[in-house]
This record gives sequence, structure tokens and C-alpha cells, in this order.
Amino acid sequence: MSKSIKIKQEARSLLFLGLPLVGSQVAQFAVHTTDTLMLGWYSVLALAQVTLGAQVLFIAFITTSGFAFAILPMVAKSMAEDDLKSARRVTRMGLWLSTVAAGFLFLPMWFSAPILVSMGQDVVVAQGAQDYLRIAGFGLWPALWGLVLRSYLSALEHTGVVLWISLGVLVANALINYALIFGYWGMPELGLRGAAIASVIAVSLSLLGFVIYIQIYFPEQEMFARFWRFDRMATVSVAGLALPISATALAESGLFAASAFMMGWLGHLELAAHGIVLQLAALTFMVHMGLSQAGTIRVGKAFARRDWAAVRRTAVVTMGLSAIAALTAIFFFLVTPHMLISAFLNVNDILTPEILRIGTLLLIVAAMFQFVDAAQVVALSLLRGLQDTKVPMLIATVSYWLIGLPISYVLGFVLNYREIGVWLGLVFGLGIAAVLLWARFSVLTRPGFVRV
Repeated sequence: MSKSIKIKQEARSLLFLGLPLVGSQVAQFAVHTTDTLMLGWYSVLALAQVTLGAQVLFIAFITTSGFAFAILPMVAKSMAEDDLKSARRVTRMGLWLSTVAAGFLFLPMWFSAPILVSMGQDVVVAQGAQDYLRIAGFGLWPALWGLVLRSYLSALEHTGVVLWISLGVLVANALINYALIFGYWGMPELGLRGAAIASVIAVSLSLLGFVIYIQIYFPEQEMFARFWRFDRMATVSVAGLALPISATALAESGLFAASAFMMGWLGHLELAAHGIVLQLAALTFMVHMGLSQAGTIRVGKAFARRDWAAVRRTAVVTMGLSAIAALTAIFFFLVTPHMLISAFLNVNDILTPEILRIGTLLLIVAAMFQFVDAAQVVALSLLRGLQDTKVPMLIATVSYWLIGLPISYVLGFVLNYREIGVWLGLVFGLGIAAVLLWARFSVLTRPGFVRV
């Protein structure tokens, strides 16, 4: 079979597996985008508060999501080896570890206002962020369990149900948000708190959907039978792969969180504009994330067969598809910035023109890092398929914290490029990470490389 035919077949397989994952990633993230969108209509202050609060919640979520992300390549490899028992064991212990992690992080979120104020945030904005987190924090546990079960189903290539559950939850969240933020349909007007309540309900509905589906379609797995039994070997296996993944994710999310804090130092208008543009950039990132997760599954199965030609072919196709998505995002960011940003704002608010001005500049910078953002997440996911997580963790930490973050501070505050400088630091950090991660992947998969 010719090389071009194999690439076409790989592209079809990746799209069949990846498009539902892309849709579910976008739908899941759109739950948070809905919060930002509707609170932007509600008031600029509420928008700044949810930007800060949601960033803290996202850090907590991404820090503890490594257990779910580790399940994806582990279950894919187990299924390729026809080891159903191992797939069930690692998934169960992923749920155990996620529960412990969610409990550990709940207290800092409950008392987040003093922490945020000590980091230079406005007192009113920090208090509003804490009000949001004291409700939304209860959604961390169901969100993590849902992510573990979603990874399990994705590795089994049951991605269609993942998409439909995510879309259903998105619609439910939008309706509940609308009712509770603005007080429609006989509901109380709760503003920021209403958005937090809606988010908790949304992630709980998602978890319930995954549990019901697994119980109906995979009863032989007995996923939740004798759930209290601790499996030491599976726990060690999951934790060994997951902790570097979490540290890597924390390094990247921490870079964006630090950028949000620096925006808060500049002012609440800059923070509000940052929140809008970050939502738009993150939505495009979800496309790359969905495609890269499909790449993780395909690489994980090829890795189990030791088919290195298939691994490299998957890498080429996954990156090619992500590059097309990046080009599409760049087009819309550069051609329709006002339309995209104004969708999050109340046109009658006197502060809207200034937020539009700041946001438009930031969206231009966001367009600049589309390719490098796609490249780094695809490389990370492919390396996870090879169950290589420790070196990528070090690469991410150095790129984001020792290169990207200092550049953001120097450009933003020392050289006084303000919000533009802060975002240019993100471009540098992501770019360095992309180059080093792809170099790592090239070394591990090159012909003749000795693998232990």
C-alpha cells in the first residue's frame, strides 16, 4: 500500500475518532464561555470577577486532571492488548485519585479572596471571585469524575456519546445560566452566583450521563461494583503517569493564570478584555485538544503494537489537521475581531468601547500564537500516547515559567508594553515549548532509536 493511501486512511480514522472529541471539547468549554458571555452582558465588574474566579477554578481543574488524561493512553493500550480487566482497574483508580485531589483543593478555593488580594488583585474583584468559587468549587469533583469516564469512553472509541452528552449539557447550562443570572422565568436574579450554580448543575448532569451510559452498554465491566476496593498496583501505575501530566498542565495553565493576575495589576478593564480574548483563544485550543486526544488514542494503540511507522504517520496527520484549524482561527481573529469581542459585551455600557479597543489588540496577538499553541498540545498528546510524560513536564516548566513568564513581565511592565507585552510573553513560552516537544518526539520515534 502506498504512503499517500496510508496517510489518507489515517486522516479518515483520525477525523472519525477526533471530530466527536473536538465537538465535545468545544461544548464542554463552552459551558464556561457561556458564563463569561452572559456575565459580560450583566456587568463589566461581574465579567472581571468571573474571569479571575474561573481562572482559579481552571487551575484547580487542570492541576487534578492528569489522572483523567493518564487514563486515555492507558486504556487505549489495554484495549489494543485485549486486557479489559486492566482497563477497568486503572479507570477505577483514576476516579479514586480524582476524588482525593478534588477534596485537597476545595479549601483554598473557599478562602481564595485573601490569597488573590495578597497577589495584588482588586479587593472587590477578588471578593466576587471568591463568591463564585464557593459555589462553583462544588463542581470540581463531578467535573473530574466526568473527565475520567469521558477518557475511558474515548479510549474505547465511543466518542459519539461523549459529544451528545456534552452538547446536551451545554444547552442545559445556557438555559439555567440565563434564568439564574438575570432572574428570568420566575427565578431569582443571582448574577455571578447564578452562573456558578449553573456550572455545578452542568458538570453533575454530564457525570450522570456518562455513568448511565457505562452501566447500560458496558455492564460486563462492572465499573462501579465493589468500588471501595483499593488497587495498589493500578494506583501506582496511574499516579506515575498522571502526576507529570498534571505538572505539565499546571505549568501551562499557570502561565495563563499569571497573565490574568498581571492584567489585574493593570486594571479591571484590561482584565475583562483579557477574559474575553482568552475565552476565544481557548475555544480554538479545544479543537486542537480534541484532535490531539484522537492522536493519543491512535498512537497508544500503535505503541502497543510497536508500529513506529504508524506512530509517525499519526503525528503528521494530526499536526496537519490542527494546522488547518489554526489557519481558520487566525482568519476570524484578524478579520472579525470587533464582532467576536462585542458578543461578550453590553453595547450600552460606557466602558464597552475601551474594552473593545484593548480586546482587539489582544486578539491580534492571540492569532500569532495559534500555530505554536496547536503544535505544543499535539506534541504533548502524542508523547502521552507513548507514555512519555516526565521529560515533557520539564520542557513545559522551563518554557512557560523560566522563559514565557519573565518575558511577559519584562515586556508588560519593565518596557511598559502593558497588555500587549504580557501576551507576547505567552507567544514566546508556547513557541519554545512547541519546538522542544517536537524535538523530543522526533528523537523517540526516529528509525534505529534504541528503546528500553
